[in-house]
Amino acid sequence: MDPNILAGIFIGFVAWFLLRYLAGGIYTVDQNERAVKTNFGRAERVPGVTTLNDPISAGLDAEEKQRYQYPQVRVIMPGGPYFKWPWQRIYKVSIATQTVNMAFDPDVPGANQSGTIVEAVTKDQLNTGLTGQIRYHISERNLYAYLFGVKHPIAHVMGYFVSVLRERIATFEAPAAPGADATSAGISINDLRKNLRDLNEHMDRECGTSDARYGMVLDASLITGIDPPPEVESALAAINTAHNIVSSDISLAQAAADQRIEQSKRAAEIETLKAQAEVQPLSALADQLSALKGAGQGALRAYVRNVRLGLFGNAQQVVLETKQ
Repeated sequence: MDPNILAGIFIGFVAWFLLRYLAGGIYTVDQNERAVKTNFGRAERVPGVTTLNDPISAGLDAEEKQRYQYPQVRVIMPGGPYFKWPWQRIYKVSIATQTVNMAFDPDVPGANQSGTIVEAVTKDQLNTGLTGQIRYHISERNLYAYLFGVKHPIAHVMGYFVSVLRERIATFEAPAAPGADATSAGISINDLRKNLRDLNEHMDRECGTSDARYGMVLDASLITGIDPPPEVESALAAINTAHNIVSSDISLAQAAADQRIEQSKRAAEIETLKAQAEVQPLSALADQLSALKGAGQGALRAYVRNVRLGLFGNAQQVVLETKQ
């Protein structure tokens, strides 16, 4: 073969290799992304460090810590350009917060009424539908679990969330009112609706270890609606109306009682002040008479005589008793 042809083939192969693997090995990482590099399929790891050394695993029990023990990988931060060899591969993930309907099933999109309503059964055996959203983002502190530990992380997280939610609905009991019998704690849909905030906070606490399990952080659960079956909606509306009327009557009665108590307190204070005003001159007079008596019998008689003269001077008529 002509040496010129061989040289051209060799030069073309070198140019193709440089273009395909060297120039193609340059990459960047966006601001809201994190990346992990693998060598022959194995992620670059931080020697001797696992997720058990990270506070994200603090909420796991002893058995879970053994099951969800993942190595810590080297995370490539935003920037570039970076370079990789042909035997290396770059896995990029977005850590931006995302929102998804809590009824969404990644494996079966048609489930839960096409991903719109999660059905659950209350403790009083009433089927109910729940609607809401979940905010989540990928944990850059446990990228190994997200990329390599779990096949489909979002499916695991959604399944875990729904199972915890259904368990909570099935065992929920509303706290008893102050002074009420503890056995009368409510378990109806009305009680679930009134305690919606507590339900969301419970879900946040229970799902707090999702980043240690699956490499995904649940920022918040936003359960916005609890809807009963249509056949019991009217009954619940009537119960709500009756409850509102009773609450209004109780509030009015309490307000009237508080007003009467306050009025009684004011009246007692006024009468007390009047009595003190009447007693004060008498007490002063008693002290004055005691002082005069201590000065001698003549002083007291002179004081009484002066008082009588003052009374006689102001009187229009005087009736004197004469001795027979």
